[in-house]
Amino acid sequence: MRVLALDYGSARCGVAVSDPSGVLATPLEPVLKPRGRRGMGEILARVREVQAERVIVGLPLSLSGGDTDQTREARAFAAVLERRLDGVQVELYDERFTTRLAQRDGESGGRSPRASEDSRAAAHLLSSWLDRYASA
Repeated sequence: MRVLALDYGSARCGVAVSDPSGVLATPLEPVLKPRGRRGMGEILARVREVQAERVIVGLPLSLSGGDTDQTREARAFAAVLERRLDGVQVELYDERFTTRLAQRDGESGGRSPRASEDSRAAAHLLSSWLDRYASA
């Protein structure tokens, strides 16, 4: 099953995709202004292009696990995306610490250091989701 992960931000949305076996997560080019017509169109096109069966949207909870303004914005984005995808499941998944892991990758030359930080964060999000659910 191919899975697409999105590290949502109102200015930029990091994107990563799994390999068909659901083991590896690869960062892709981020999407600018994902709630705009062009940005949403680009996300919808990528879902079709990679034939994703599921889309994971990072849920930016506070450190204590509560909602913030950004959490509510990500939930609203995921709801719109699910309506637009018609038949592709959209799932929210805790993204705490993925940005920090992505920053470390950039500093250390780790996972695809040339990929954008947003998309490296999406790849960490997807890797975590795959580790937890894909083998279940």
